[in-house]
Amino acid sequence: MAGILHIGCIVFGAPWYRFLGAGGAMIQMVERGHWYPPVFTAAIAATLFAFSAYALSAAGAIRRLPLLKLVLCAIASIYLLRGLCFFILIPLFPENGILFWIISSAICLVLGLVHFVGVRQMWDRL
Repeated sequence: MAGILHIGCIVFGAPWYRFLGAGGAMIQMVERGHWYPPVFTAAIAATLFAFSAYALSAAGAIRRLPLLKLVLCAIASIYLLRGLCFFILIPLFPENGILFWIISSAICLVLGLVHFVGVRQMWDRL
């Protein structure tokens, strides 16, 4: 779902970026037609789709993907770190509001915990 929302930002532009909490600098670049926001957003969307594919692979919904255990551990770690260490990122992106950081960090923390629990429960079958 998060990947689809990022694609929505690319398709629908500044209103979507603004609604989903992008900072003022990013929104200004979108409004000026700068190349950076859609490329950066597409990279995030692609990453999120890849994460989803690995989760589906672990669940048996699609074929087994390479390095499944390693990648799932990395995904869980990335989500957990993003969820727990957002305070380190805030100074790097000062234009993002605190509500963005709280909501996005909570979502990442939940996703990280779900991935961690899933990997732990399925470890012998992966």
